[in-house]
Amino acid sequence: MKQVKQYLSLLLFLVPALMLAQVNVSGTVTDSGSGEPLPGVSIVIKGTTTGTTTDFDGNYSINAQNGDILQFSYIAFKTKEIRVTGSELNVTLQEDTEQLDEVVVIGYGSVRKEDLTGAVNLVTSKDFNKGQVSSPQQLIQGKVAGVSIVNGGGAPGEGSNFLVRGIGSLNLNSNPLFVVDGVPLNDGGVGGSRNPLNLINPNDIEAISVLKDASATSIYGSRAANGVVLITTKKGKAGEFSFNLRTNTSVFEPVNQVDVLNPAQFRKLVRDTGNQDFIDRLGSASTDWQDLIYRTAFGSDHSLSAVGAAFGVPLRASLGYSDQDGILSGDNFNRVTASVNLTPRLLDDHLKFEINARVARTENTFADRGAIGSAVSFDPTKPVYDQNSPFYAFTDENGTDFGYYTWLNAAGTNQLNLAPTNPVAILDLIDDQATVDRFVGNLKADYQLHWVPGLTATVNGGYDLSKSEGGKIIPNNFPTAATGYDGRTEQYTQEAKNYLFDAYLNYKKEFGDHNLDVTGGYSYQRFEFDNFSNNVERILNADGSLNDEASLNETFIDKSRNVLLSYFGRLNYDFDGRYLLTATLRADASSKLNPDDRWGYFPSAALAWNIHNEDFLAEGPFDQLKLRVGYGEVGNVNGLGDYNFLTRYVISTPSAQYQFGDSFYRTYRPEPINEDLRWEVGNTLNAGIDFAVLESRISGSVNAYIKTTEDLIATTVVDPFTNFGNTISANIGDMENRGVEVELNLVPVRSQDLEWSINYNISVNDNEITRLPDTQEVGGISGGVGNTIQRHQVGAAPFSYYVYKQIYDTNGKPIEGAYADLNDDGQINSEDRYLYKNPYADVLMGLSTNLTYKNWDFSAVSRASIGNYNYNNVASTTALNGVFSNDILRNIPADYLRTEFQQFTETNLLSDYFIENASFFRLDNITLGYTLAEGFFGNPLRFYASGQNLLVVTNYNGLDPEITGGIDNNFYPRPRVLTIGLDINF
Repeated sequence: MKQVKQYLSLLLFLVPALMLAQVNVSGTVTDSGSGEPLPGVSIVIKGTTTGTTTDFDGNYSINAQNGDILQFSYIAFKTKEIRVTGSELNVTLQEDTEQLDEVVVIGYGSVRKEDLTGAVNLVTSKDFNKGQVSSPQQLIQGKVAGVSIVNGGGAPGEGSNFLVRGIGSLNLNSNPLFVVDGVPLNDGGVGGSRNPLNLINPNDIEAISVLKDASATSIYGSRAANGVVLITTKKGKAGEFSFNLRTNTSVFEPVNQVDVLNPAQFRKLVRDTGNQDFIDRLGSASTDWQDLIYRTAFGSDHSLSAVGAAFGVPLRASLGYSDQDGILSGDNFNRVTASVNLTPRLLDDHLKFEINARVARTENTFADRGAIGSAVSFDPTKPVYDQNSPFYAFTDENGTDFGYYTWLNAAGTNQLNLAPTNPVAILDLIDDQATVDRFVGNLKADYQLHWVPGLTATVNGGYDLSKSEGGKIIPNNFPTAATGYDGRTEQYTQEAKNYLFDAYLNYKKEFGDHNLDVTGGYSYQRFEFDNFSNNVERILNADGSLNDEASLNETFIDKSRNVLLSYFGRLNYDFDGRYLLTATLRADASSKLNPDDRWGYFPSAALAWNIHNEDFLAEGPFDQLKLRVGYGEVGNVNGLGDYNFLTRYVISTPSAQYQFGDSFYRTYRPEPINEDLRWEVGNTLNAGIDFAVLESRISGSVNAYIKTTEDLIATTVVDPFTNFGNTISANIGDMENRGVEVELNLVPVRSQDLEWSINYNISVNDNEITRLPDTQEVGGISGGVGNTIQRHQVGAAPFSYYVYKQIYDTNGKPIEGAYADLNDDGQINSEDRYLYKNPYADVLMGLSTNLTYKNWDFSAVSRASIGNYNYNNVASTTALNGVFSNDILRNIPADYLRTEFQQFTETNLLSDYFIENASFFRLDNITLGYTLAEGFFGNPLRFYASGQNLLVVTNYNGLDPEITGGIDNNFYPRPRVLTIGLDINF
């Protein structure tokens, strides 16, 4: 066809009936993003049938008259119209994201967005969050309604808590299934890694699809109980090689610190007691311990990719390097990545291969986060170093030895029991490092059978291997209360393997107004884990010999394997583009469950009506109007132990040994078992509407859902005489999630030079436990021994706070020790605790905007969370008697100036006064860029600057309102990040 068009164009050039004003216009058409030439672009003189196409190198030539308008059009690119004013006309075309978004990757296939029947969101690279991004989760934070992504803190490369439509389980994993290029990753962590997804360079990702309701996720069966996140990486393209270099440098600035008493306030507090013993303990220094442990950090990220055809095979290869320091002194994240993608085609495109391979080496240096809590509580009148300290730090230029200041015992040889450790010593002396190597790859082959048109056989084999090794060294000069301490070493290794084999058939057939798409197949996935650790602590006798009884040498070996065997089928039916049906069935067998309950069967069905394709709306305002309804069931055993239905034996710790004669022996004890464990089953009903008007300048969707989880696995009490313990995990509960999600996309301005788009999403979610015979005390906190602040109970949300009701004076100040007697029995005890609020937001919102004007681009991303509450565990341990306990002085948070609590008690610790509204608005990112069209040897060059975590608006008194799980204690602060970068195509 291309040659025919070229011949026709040549004939048109020879037509003699051209006017004298006619000129031969020629030039090159390129991709505005990559600078690559575009072959096969259609060029037509507007209002005529005269036209041509570009050749393989993007070149074209056409006869036209001055003043004619040439229309340049190409699949997946925006059409451009340009008036002829001369003989040379070079054109750049911009990708049309609306067209690109039409095809959405789903489980074991893809579908046009118009034909989707489930709740699925697609975010492409054009809409990813900009700036300093180290993990895939950050790319879509705030972009998808109903999705909560909360990173664990401000450490470099930190992982995130990823929830789709709220909490999905009590004891099991509530995170979604992550699938990378068709390979489902294991649901366990990787030893020594801050984030299992750090193996993927974010610059390699093309799109991320989030499957939210059961009708969309059930094709993945039991692993998809909490949603599915499909990560599609960038692929090779035919043509000459082109290269992209992305590089940036970032500055990470500490923003907030825990508000504690400064040295002057602390001295006044101690002196006001009138107790001379306390006053004599004051030092002469003025030390801001938090200033000493935090720093301004720097980081850089570099990525080089090549796209083209090697020996006729489309290929993409990339290299990446990241190096980022943390704001906590000594923290560092270092990563090297490499990836390759090949997509060869054989037998006249009947046989297609997709080969993906990516490797990553991550080297982590972990700063000990115990320094954060110590910096809050350490006496601000004490110096960092002290000549009298036995814990050596350095020797000055005069030859004088200095040690780390420490609260010492009477003999001056050891740290006092229960005294906080010098935070600078913690960061200087503890060496904690890990190296993680990971490979994820797959080979997928699609064969379109010649003798059965429409039938495709697919085989996909995948392998995920991670190897990690790490260790912690605590030297003998580390401040400790242990007599004879001679150092501690902790070493560990982990090897995790994930094998995947999929085989399935897909049949597509169009007959008249009917379209049929049927998939059926088999999947096998095996996970193997090999963990080893060895902890050694040396304690010496007074004569310097090793004290064997007090020393520790503990080795732990754990090997496990679990298998998931599955059969699945899906039917997609489309009548005339108006009425759509999707039905799926997946059967899963998990080795984690006993043979009698091993198989689970999970069906789903969804209907959709493309109303805009009806005749009565043919002249209507809608570009799209679709109604959807779906129902599905999905099982869950993610996070469940591998052999809970079998008797398992665990070796005792070195401190628990039996003596036989003169020797001591460690013993093996059986673990509790439950032979009746079965699947948690989630049932989801989803109804939605998708719409677009004004040439899709206004578009969006609304979803409403009810998800009921039955047979929740939770901890229950059993008679110890009937088992090997008094608690086991059992299927004893039910839970319900219900909510509404709204997404709105606006394009207020769209012209040749200016385009402005706005995306807004809001979701409301309500989560309630509907059956649970045994209440669950959860949420361990600092303060006292074994205290918890949260509870699972029928009628309440999971992880609701369980507290005493504080009584206040007329000025709104809490009255110490005054709590409501809720059961009217005349006394205050545990029976007066009540359920109050929970850490999960009722409402989540995301607002982002993109603006391009000629060569300038601007983007901003913000989020809001409403109705989430935190337990301020930093403030709850604040009381005057805590300053003077154990013969030392401790600093306390400035919250004391508000409460003036004198005594630390359990009731004070569990007061609802410390449950604070942590609703917030956060400005996540602002990015400004400028592109020089021919800035790098005639190729596009983009400069940009961005800022992250620029603004947080909240009434929460703690360090940060966004806390995973809601318990604020020892939190690693999130820094403000300023980034400058270059993006070069050549």
